[in-house]
Amino acid sequence: MTGERSFRPSTSADAAWIAELRAVVLRPDLERLGRYDATRVRRRFLDAFVPAHTRVIQVAGADVGVVAVRPDEVVVWIEHFYLDPAEQGRGTGGWALAQVLAMDTAGRPFCLNVLQGSRARRLYERHGFVLASEDPVDVYLTRPAPGERPVGSATQKEEHP
Repeated sequence: MTGERSFRPSTSADAAWIAELRAVVLRPDLERLGRYDATRVRRRFLDAFVPAHTRVIQVAGADVGVVAVRPDEVVVWIEHFYLDPAEQGRGTGGWALAQVLAMDTAGRPFCLNVLQGSRARRLYERHGFVLASEDPVDVYLTRPAPGERPVGSATQKEEHP
């Protein structure tokens, strides 16, 4: 799909389709890791969904993805960053990530986690994220706030999908 990229605020009405998108996007990596559970992958999103933290990614007015940005006292977490597979590889993910990284974080670094072996890790590394820690399932990455030095580790870990 080609066209103008934009964000729109998320609402509670978006929960079901985002949960489905999450299941589609994460399935290959979760299956490779032996962790895919069709019910759990959706339930984990629905239990954690906060519309106020979530932006829907649009291309030419069509919903193609989502990203959540959750600040806490120490870091700003980038969570639930999912893009329709048909839109992947077209620059939309890089555009959305650049928009998020341009936000004022009040000096806090960005943190996120990605599944081991996920192709998404290359996108994050191209945008300045570095390894903070990892385990057999998750890789935790961090990126300093603008003007700050790289940080050594993430301060909070999300439970495995």
